[in-house]
Amino acid sequence: MLRALSQEKTAVIGAQLHPWVNPPFDETLSRANSFAGNLPAKIEQAKLRALTAKIETMIGTRPVVYRAGRYGAGANTARLLMAEGYRLDVSIRSLFEYRDEGGPDFSAFPVAPWWVDQEKRLLELPLSAAYVGRCAGAGGWLYPASARLPLLRGLLARTNILQRVALTPEGMPLPDALLAIRTMLDAGVALFSLSFHSPSIVPGHTPYVRDEADLRAFWSWWDGVLDCFARAGVTPMSSLELIAVSEKLR
Repeated sequence: MLRALSQEKTAVIGAQLHPWVNPPFDETLSRANSFAGNLPAKIEQAKLRALTAKIETMIGTRPVVYRAGRYGAGANTARLLMAEGYRLDVSIRSLFEYRDEGGPDFSAFPVAPWWVDQEKRLLELPLSAAYVGRCAGAGGWLYPASARLPLLRGLLARTNILQRVALTPEGMPLPDALLAIRTMLDAGVALFSLSFHSPSIVPGHTPYVRDEADLRAFWSWWDGVLDCFARAGVTPMSSLELIAVSEKLR
């Protein structure tokens, strides 16, 4: 099925590495090692090579777009990706951090794309997120400072003082997403990256879509977001088109 989508150019097939289901299995199973970027470089490299080769065999084309499962990019990830010919990474979830689980901290990362290396071989496109509310300008320090007080975060959100919103239909209500889009547009953001887990399009596979009512809400979220983008003149672009444009601009 994926090969057909790729051949028909309906979709670009990238790679996503979850260490615990990706051979070789040479690491110790632990919560920290569920983030591929925490693995020793040789193990991360071996897993990446195995995954890349498998996708190329099954799909017929070598993937050039990568996402680390659980956003688990680490100190060696970019170098390993470039060695395997990857040109676009979408592993970074800016404004979020996973240190409590032994994962990375992206809370201070920018929301705009950037070149990872000086030679501009690998482009990073973070998932779109924004701070919204009356104190959005202070979100960079105020939101992380409230990490140990989850009730305070809820209060800040309910009183429209400060909220962190990611552009995903999973756990993010449509009004919040629309506010984040308008906030990002007003700030001059010109490129948006949205994400969801593909099993969510069928009820019962993820906690985000448990029944038909959840599924209707899921599709309504996309109707609202895509309508907002259309009215703002934001048009879709494939990952390969993004790579081509960025290489012209570099």
